[in-house]
Amino acid sequence: MNAETLQAYSCILQDYLVNEGMGYGWAVFINVVVNSIIILIAVAILDVIFRKTIIQVFKAFSNKTISTFDDYLIQSNFPKYIAHLVPLTIIWYLIPIIFMESPLVIGLLLIAAKVYSVVLFVLIFRSILRTTRNFMEESERYGDKPLESYVQVMMIFAWGIGIFFIINLLTGYSVTSLATLGAASAVVLLIFKDTILGFVASIQVSVNDIVRIGDWITFSKFGADGFVTEINLATVRVQNWDNTFTTIPTYSLIADSFQNWRGMQDSGGRRIKRSIYIKQSSIKFLSEEDLEQLKKISLIKPYIEHRQRDIDKFNRLTEANKEVQINGRNQTNLGVFRYYIDAFLNENTAINKDLALMVRHLEPTEKGLPIEIYCFSKDKRWVNYEHIQADIFDHLLAATPFFDLEVFELPTGKDFKSLA
Repeated sequence: MNAETLQAYSCILQDYLVNEGMGYGWAVFINVVVNSIIILIAVAILDVIFRKTIIQVFKAFSNKTISTFDDYLIQSNFPKYIAHLVPLTIIWYLIPIIFMESPLVIGLLLIAAKVYSVVLFVLIFRSILRTTRNFMEESERYGDKPLESYVQVMMIFAWGIGIFFIINLLTGYSVTSLATLGAASAVVLLIFKDTILGFVASIQVSVNDIVRIGDWITFSKFGADGFVTEINLATVRVQNWDNTFTTIPTYSLIADSFQNWRGMQDSGGRRIKRSIYIKQSSIKFLSEEDLEQLKKISLIKPYIEHRQRDIDKFNRLTEANKEVQINGRNQTNLGVFRYYIDAFLNENTAINKDLALMVRHLEPTEKGLPIEIYCFSKDKRWVNYEHIQADIFDHLLAATPFFDLEVFELPTGKDFKSLA
């Protein structure tokens, strides 16, 4: 059907009303209204038909392919937006023909169609971006990267360009002149200040590999302690250990200090660093009877015998007066206990011997002398790690009386009652 035939059909009602004696202006107005209703109904029907057809074609195609990219296209409504292009093209073609007698209506409808086309192309671009993001998140290389941030930035630019074009269509002002206006630039900078900071932060986070999705971070300032589940342009979402969620401004990741536990997760063990406070008055030199008693502990018997031979040899050479025990060299119950802890940890299969392992004194405090155990458990999972740590200290706390040592503890009401 050519343009002349369409124009003839579009004016049938108008010609009929004029022949019946209606004024020409009213006849044109009624004809425009009726034609508009007919076009809207026809376009709506065509839109439904094309949308269902194109979506079914996409689904049939995606079922035959191995790649998931086309599946994500369907999820992001890409076929739906593409289907809208067909009715839009038809409307664009019909408007000048059907409304030939109404230049004003033609101008308004064409502007509306152009505005709709700008919005539609932005939506198509958004669906492609979302599809690309979802597809890239499947790969190990990009799965932990803040892809959402880049999508949001590109969408901001896309909508910004779209808005400039729409303003140009509605007002006739040049897009170039609008973009170069100092006032407009200032407003844009003011409105999108946080967005720009977030964009800069997202780039630095990604390039410097500061945080990945799945990292365990501790950010005391915001009360966050858990796994990063999402990194976008404005915020980082953290699922805490109590299953609550904390949102952190993306810019804070480079502006403030926080703790990322990825190094521990990638290493060979999780650190155990805890102290037992020994009552200092319970520390003493060991007598021969004490040493004989401690030799019954199989882990330290070879050490005590070897150590005592060296001490006796030194004391003989220096002619130390052993009538006073402080003279010469002596073994202490705390020193033997420290060696026992070291031997116990080295025999523990849950401890990684390839990483640092030591037992050391810390500075004495009003609560006693801290004996710090510093080592790494092989199992880094939280629950198992806590069980390993608890088993170690359960044993050591129970072992201290065998060395005539006391663990410091503040007196309780029961202690004061016994004194009374």
